[in-house]
Amino acid sequence: MTSTCFTRELITDLAAGRCAAVRVPGFFTPGRCTEVREALERSRFDVYGTARVDPPVMRFGIGVSDHMSKGGVADSYWDALEGHHKAWRSLGLPFDPFRLCREQLGARWPGGVSVGRRGGRELGDGVAREPNSGFQVHFDDALREYSGNLLDSALLAQFAFNLYLSVPPAGGETILWRHRWHPADEAFRLPGSYGYAEEVVGDAQSIEISPEIGEALLIDPRNFHAVRPSDGARRIALGFAVGLSDTAELLTWA
Repeated sequence: MTSTCFTRELITDLAAGRCAAVRVPGFFTPGRCTEVREALERSRFDVYGTARVDPPVMRFGIGVSDHMSKGGVADSYWDALEGHHKAWRSLGLPFDPFRLCREQLGARWPGGVSVGRRGGRELGDGVAREPNSGFQVHFDDALREYSGNLLDSALLAQFAFNLYLSVPPAGGETILWRHRWHPADEAFRLPGSYGYAEEVVGDAQSIEISPEIGEALLIDPRNFHAVRPSDGARRIALGFAVGLSDTAELLTWA
């Protein structure tokens, strides 16, 4: 679905599986995208651990998945999160891009959108990712990846939010399949990786999305999805996870 904004109806349709994705072109103006992108391009990106994430994916900021430990979150995450906030402040932006994303995402949701908490402490608010070589076929589901609840609130549904600051002239498409994880899918997992061989999705229905600069995309990442390699330019997006809680709150984390 393509819309001028994220509405309560569209978000609930996505949660219920009545649509595969919600696209909002012009979520950020070209000028605002340029301002954030140029600040990031002057900064040093890190890379996810290549033992697990291959081909390599660059990122600015840290995610809770980087500090997963025995189904929980390692104490090292909280120290790393302080460095994450310091790094984003060092960009010198006159606005907080993740706060703006939350405000616009939740403008038509009762109660808006807020950052999720674990043990009463706010989790990270988002990261910038640059998957120029693509993402393997995979799914994201906090209820499967963590023991108990990742957040202080129980989740009923999960989404992935991306805001595109730059896109390549070719490649970089997001592919979504109407296929959720099943135990038999583990036969297709790539050794030591977060990803799966593409055969895991079989002949499942799929859609292909070529993002545009300034566009926001919301998907249900519990469906298998992938990003194709980029050709000709950097592909940089701001991203975070969004959870729908059992108290109808929209909560984010990264």
